[in-house]
Amino acid sequence: MDEILQKYLYDVLGAVTETLSYFDNSSKHFNEFASNLMLRRAVERNIEIMGEAMNRILRICPDIRISNARKIVDTRNYIIHAYDSLSSDILWSIIINHLPLLKTEIEELLHVPT
Repeated sequence: MDEILQKYLYDVLGAVTETLSYFDNSSKHFNEFASNLMLRRAVERNIEIMGEAMNRILRICPDIRISNARKIVDTRNYIIHAYDSLSSDILWSIIINHLPLLKTEIEELLHVPT
């Protein structure tokens, strides 16, 4: 695997792992998340990193086997450009429904033991 591609995949993995770690020592409750501005901003920033790294990945390898790769980039763009209409529900859905799969896919591509 190309070193640059590998670096970007590790960037995505790092941002996903960090985001999921925010919930390691607590149960996942939407209301707690929605009321914690600092946590929401941290999640937003990590999604921005994931999206930018994925954009660079797609330039190098457009057919990479990552579910919703283009949507990850689109989500980054939405957070940056439509920040005033971003709801906690959207972020929560990403955390609960999409990040675990993304983490698994990246680990498989990098051959990281789970």
